[in-house]
Amino acid sequence: MSVGCSTVAVTADAWLDELEQYRRPLTGYCYRMLGSAFEADDAVQETLVRAWKKMDSFEGRSAVRSWLYRIATNVCLDMLRGRQRRARPMDMGPSHSADGEIGPMLAENLWVTPVPDDRVLPPDGNPEELALARESIRLAFVTALQHLPARQRAVLILREVLRWQASEVAELLDTTVASVNSALQRARATLALLPSRHLSTPPRADVMDPDQQELLARYVEAFERYDITSLVALLHDDAVMSMPPYNFWLQGAAEMGAWFLGQGIGCTGSRLVATAANGQAAFGSYRPDPDGGWTPWAIQVLDVAGGRIVGHHNFLDTDLFAAFGLPARLDGETDA
Repeated sequence: MSVGCSTVAVTADAWLDELEQYRRPLTGYCYRMLGSAFEADDAVQETLVRAWKKMDSFEGRSAVRSWLYRIATNVCLDMLRGRQRRARPMDMGPSHSADGEIGPMLAENLWVTPVPDDRVLPPDGNPEELALARESIRLAFVTALQHLPARQRAVLILREVLRWQASEVAELLDTTVASVNSALQRARATLALLPSRHLSTPPRADVMDPDQQELLARYVEAFERYDITSLVALLHDDAVMSMPPYNFWLQGAAEMGAWFLGQGIGCTGSRLVATAANGQAAFGSYRPDPDGGWTPWAIQVLDVAGGRIVGHHNFLDTDLFAAFGLPARLDGETDA
């Protein structure tokens, strides 16, 4: 009996190890589907739980990968049923002026939220594959995906991001290759009609490009010294700044500079801790604490192109700091 129990335990452990190997790619898939890192985590956990419970019924007629993605797709489709799509502030209305009313804080489920790179990107791979993976989790692209009906979204991600064959996608969705090809064509047509100024940004250099690293170092220095003249010099003339969970957003380096010296003056004395989100440069922004040190304020995600910052997106959700593995506070003496 003990031998039998031992054998079952080993088999269960091996099955769990097999499932865990797919956590990162499944998280990337579910994030693109759902537009939320937190919801993606929930979807993946539900996927793995369902797979664990069905261990005895898995007959191996299809690869574990295909089987898991089928479960994950069904979980995501269930989660998306009847929901309003997630968006970014630029997708909700015209830009504001620097002294405009910020407005009320809106619900988290309205926004596309950032995801840590290490939760969704492969730890290794050739440079071309990694570059494509980064592009496919950028905030602009994930936002664009939210405009697609859920099944079209799944088809486009599986075919054009994950590079599955049409026959594989058809089997996963219990449909025909012709239906998959038709859905992909309609998805492409929808994306082509989206307003590019809201949903895309110009091509950027790789995150590790030396020129970009120098630009980011200059940005950190200017922001932490609160040298707004130097900071504005790093911005593209048409740069945008957003601040979810508010639908308030600005366009233009001059407006952004005016905001930093006006309503945003509370950022004076802040500290930045580097991280990586959505295949883009990102920072945890900490504001001075009157009692000493610095406390979490926002996750900044920057779009960089042509040697300038073209997007400055601030997610004012301190729960994100733990998800990014960032400190709960920074100790030290402030200038306050």
